[in-house]
Amino acid sequence: MALPSRGPAAAPPRVLTVAGSDSGGGAGIQADLKAMLALGVHGMSVITAVTAQNSLGVQGYWELPAEAVRAQFRSVVDDIGVQAVKTGMLASVELVETVSELLAAVDAPVVVDPVGVSKHGDALLAAEAVATVRTKLLPVATLATPNLHEVAQLTGITVRGQEDMAQAARALLDLGPRWVLVKGGHLEGEAADLLYGGPGEEHWYRAPRYDNRHTHGTGCTLASAVAAELAKGQEMPGAVAAAKEYVTGAIAAGFALGAGIGPVDHGWRTRVRA
Repeated sequence: MALPSRGPAAAPPRVLTVAGSDSGGGAGIQADLKAMLALGVHGMSVITAVTAQNSLGVQGYWELPAEAVRAQFRSVVDDIGVQAVKTGMLASVELVETVSELLAAVDAPVVVDPVGVSKHGDALLAAEAVATVRTKLLPVATLATPNLHEVAQLTGITVRGQEDMAQAARALLDLGPRWVLVKGGHLEGEAADLLYGGPGEEHWYRAPRYDNRHTHGTGCTLASAVAAELAKGQEMPGAVAAAKEYVTGAIAAGFALGAGIGPVDHGWRTRVRA
């Protein structure tokens, strides 16, 4: 059937991801762009590092020069513009400093996923860069989305149950972001996350926990989904709720690839299954 003739379509909201490339396609830039497409926004990318990565883990990574990261960012932002930005793997002190400086001048929501380690426990951030994330990157974030390992890395607080998540959120908010989403996915029981923006701005999001080990890319996908919803005009609590619903479905539909942990299914809403 021929499509009706018409003029150029209006551009969808534009979201930029600043992150590393996952050669296996489950996390990083690849997951970010898939989630953005699924949620109806135009995804763009600044690649900070290239990883050799598959279902078994990260075999190596090579960060890009700061000037290459800066040139990609300026190329996109100065011409196309952005309505939200999401950051992921930044790898080194120099890249964290470079990206923090660039983001400070952006008039759009910034979702920071403070990536420290991969799903398999492989380090994706130099140990000496943690302090730079704490002092330079978090203060320019509209929202920070740490998992519990990253909470401990950034604050020294070990979250052992949901009752500890509020303390962790307060400590993270003191580091400068406007909002914090503490992700409780590594705890037992239901998957509960806490969004905190200060006194009177505490929101819990709960979902069933699915018996599915194929969860590679969960953190990248959630942060990208929040950025997409913010770009579409949602307020933060509604953006997180929509992103949580999307990523919960993606986890439930996660599938096996290779010999290890497979990815979440970014296209779960439209995929036809046998």
